[in-house]
Amino acid sequence: MAGNSIGQLFKVTTFGESHGPAIGGVVDGCPPGMALTAEDLQLDLDRRKPGTSRYTTARREEDTVKLLSGVFNDTTTGCSIGLLIENTDQRSQDYSNIAALFRPGHADYTYWHKFGIRDYRGGGRSSARETAIRVAAGAIAKKYLKEHCGIEIRGYLAQLGPVKAEQLQWHEVENNPFFFPDPDKLNALDEYMRQLKKDGDSVGARVNVVASGMPVGLGEPVFDRLDADVAHAMMSINAVKAVEIGDGFAVVEQRGSTGRDELTPTGFSANHAGGTLGGISSGQDLLVSIALKPTSSISVPGKSINTDGEVVDIVTKGRHDPCVGIRAVPVAEAMLAIVLLDHLLRQRAQNAMVQVATPDIAAIARQQTPNE
Repeated sequence: MAGNSIGQLFKVTTFGESHGPAIGGVVDGCPPGMALTAEDLQLDLDRRKPGTSRYTTARREEDTVKLLSGVFNDTTTGCSIGLLIENTDQRSQDYSNIAALFRPGHADYTYWHKFGIRDYRGGGRSSARETAIRVAAGAIAKKYLKEHCGIEIRGYLAQLGPVKAEQLQWHEVENNPFFFPDPDKLNALDEYMRQLKKDGDSVGARVNVVASGMPVGLGEPVFDRLDADVAHAMMSINAVKAVEIGDGFAVVEQRGSTGRDELTPTGFSANHAGGTLGGISSGQDLLVSIALKPTSSISVPGKSINTDGEVVDIVTKGRHDPCVGIRAVPVAEAMLAIVLLDHLLRQRAQNAMVQVATPDIAAIARQQTPNE
């Protein structure tokens, strides 16, 4: 199976299935000399893991990560870092009734046609369970970026169904199970999710991720554009159907006179571009937004076919998230960190000696609102 790795100099490869004995990964290219323990990765894994609130799947995985290599005396050695997370709460019997059925909206049908064999237990390799390893690998990248480069990556849930955040209070994001930055909307979220679970249905979401403290110069002007690689990474996350950089689709109604982020000696006038110009980072905050579809694993009966092409009625049993966007926040942060560290190392490898007389100008001080 191809397509299990991302990155060039900072490269992450994952393996494992949802109901296998474990999931794991290999991180190549982490610079040596950085203090690193399993506890450094566990914080983000705990933010992503299932069973942490009544708003997520009831599957309970501790998601305890083991560092198998690449670390000596709690310090990275520059060698490959091996990661392993055991699966401990599989209930494969929940999926026995769909062994010969295709769940609508899932990868079952396409996976079957591509490989001719399918692990139907929880989606197998195509399950979002795999993202736990991405979060562990991303935590390594986040730590290096923050400690050695001053780049901080933070994310939040900007919208769940019809409920939109109208204010961005970063200190509130980790104070509620939704990763939501608007405390005035928490009751509305709770009521909406309760009704959603009663209906046996699901809903989509929007997640925003911001990288601040960005340097100028990351990315390439043609195929390896920074924004293109970020979009590629974000679209690799399960259920993501759209990615916006900066103003995204709102540029359709913009005029060039208002959307061009004018430069002055004291800084940029705005950040409509979202931190990249011509595929290269501008030093402004990198603003990324993703849209996640509602999960199709719901108890509302639906139509599908079986492996013989016959019409069937299907109800998905098991333990599933009514909104996958909630736990997608640390996953999106991880994917952004992986891309940024990869591009940082590539910039250092080719252009470390480049110097220009023009000073770096300041990023805009104004903070973007959640759904701007």
